[in-house]
Amino acid sequence: MTGTSRSGTGAHWAPGEQILWRYRDHAPGPGGRVHIARPVTVVQDTDELLAVWMAPGTECVKPVLADGTPVHEEPLATRYTAPRTTERARWFGAGVLKLARPADPWSVWLFWDHGWLFKNWYVNLEAPRTRWSGGVDSVDHFLDISVYPDRSWKWRDEDEFAQARRIGLIDAEQARRVEEAGRSALEVVKAWGPPFRDGWEDWRPDPAWEVPVLPEEWDRTPAHMTS
Repeated sequence: MTGTSRSGTGAHWAPGEQILWRYRDHAPGPGGRVHIARPVTVVQDTDELLAVWMAPGTECVKPVLADGTPVHEEPLATRYTAPRTTERARWFGAGVLKLARPADPWSVWLFWDHGWLFKNWYVNLEAPRTRWSGGVDSVDHFLDISVYPDRSWKWRDEDEFAQARRIGLIDAEQARRVEEAGRSALEVVKAWGPPFRDGWEDWRPDPAWEVPVLPEEWDRTPAHMTS
């Protein structure tokens, strides 16, 4: 991956640089374990916004059950308690554009069908990203919101959010903060604020960009991280 000399400098990545967008799990202990790692190409990186592109066919790391079963196929009652591991897999379907403002406890993803037919925005509720030399890390908060071109919206994964609360992956106070973050995100949606009004659905990647390669040390813990 490129951009590996920027840890702790406050510098921004340049368009076309390749970084990792990662998520840590909810296991006890500082930081948790990286269980999702996605190589992406930087579209824009400023004090106000980080925008990255995950190309079709990108090799990523994702969690699976210990026997290889996809997580979403496990019954909800045991989905977060069954033993897990990780595996490498290619991102299927069209690519994804991810947008995140530094302090927001969510990121906004744009999805297209093949042929660049825009489908929807997806508000992924998560911890504000921490930056390190090779990318950004976050923790997913289960609850999400789909937003459609007609400005309608729909909550997603409410059952998973409730189950995470039941088994103690998130406590009552954190759940309150996540719900508050969701309401704040919806205020932006209802006002049709950025990034929904900014025309990102018409954006296209540079055809010269190569699909990033997943590094061998995709799960390394950086010596320095910053918000």
